[in-house]
Amino acid sequence: MNNFFDMKMLSSGKNEAFARSAVATFALVCSPTLEEINDLKTAVSEAVTNAVVHAYKEEGGIIELLAEVDEKERSITVSVTDFGCGIANVDEAKEPFFTTKADDERSGMGFTIIETFTDDMTVRSKIGEGTTVTMKKVFKNA
Repeated sequence: MNNFFDMKMLSSGKNEAFARSAVATFALVCSPTLEEINDLKTAVSEAVTNAVVHAYKEEGGIIELLAEVDEKERSITVSVTDFGCGIANVDEAKEPFFTTKADDERSGMGFTIIETFTDDMTVRSKIGEGTTVTMKKVFKNA
């Protein structure tokens, strides 16, 4: 059985740093390089920030963070789930520079950044029920 943790936190920008640090620390058992751990932290940060900014109209929603380490494969799979408004068109949302918050100086690069810094990313969403971003990072260097 792979090791995992599952936690819930308030949808608040204050929790983004905690989430990425928790995941990075948990992944240390796979002996990642500094570059690999920084890539993971960046991806988790983007996923949590997307949930905070886009899922709920106000602070106070819940974000669930699930991380599972596969020591044999030297990988971590992380899912960030919100229970907010959902995404109407996931394919459109994954396009670089697409944002629903242009007036808020958002770049629309969140999913692109996650895809760049991980080995696999999937997005599942349902309007009115929320969104789950699942990403996998395989640590290749020793």
